[in-house]
Amino acid sequence: MDSLLSSAADFIARHHVWAGVVLGVVTFFESLVVIGAFVPATGLLVAAGGLVAAGVLDPWTVIAGCVIGAVMGDAISYWIGRRLGTGVLRQPLLLPHRRKIAWTRLYCRRYGVASIFIGRFFGPLRAFVPVMVGVLRMRQRVFQLANVTSAFVWVLAMLAPGYLAAKGLAKLEFMSEAHGPTLMLIAFGTLVVVAVVAMRWLKGRAARRSALLAAAVK
Repeated sequence: MDSLLSSAADFIARHHVWAGVVLGVVTFFESLVVIGAFVPATGLLVAAGGLVAAGVLDPWTVIAGCVIGAVMGDAISYWIGRRLGTGVLRQPLLLPHRRKIAWTRLYCRRYGVASIFIGRFFGPLRAFVPVMVGVLRMRQRVFQLANVTSAFVWVLAMLAPGYLAAKGLAKLEFMSEAHGPTLMLIAFGTLVVVAVVAMRWLKGRAARRSALLAAAVK
């Protein structure tokens, strides 16, 4: 699979006109139930971000192709789950993934619409969240809104590292020499904020688990 994605990256670099189509196909398959678990498109999107920064690829074509592919893949997975219901869980293709599916089902029940957004960025869930929310009969309008919005956010987030790496290394080097102390203070402040948010989230999660255990004991 890595060699196939590498070939796709080479093809995109040589044939700019087809970049949107190729990237759309890759993100489409990555978003499909089961198949998406074997198509890691992250590296290809990062490389595409670098080519956009270099002026080789048109950003709007790349973004449009990726978003359309991701939206269509999730939409088809959703309709498979909605159409087949719980029967989809007994399909031969899904049997080897029973643990992931069971965990995804609990996850979707608990987080609802938020599971679609988080699932985009969490590899083990990406291929199973859409079909599961379909099985759980999430309203179509709600799903499609979350589907399109999360696809747009995910595509930009995947393209950003390559884009920034290609565009900002020289500027970052200059800033580190001219404003080293300022950057260190900003980095320290960011770490403090992240640590505080993480601690609060962990405390909240522990409190919820304790409440659930207490309720179970009663």
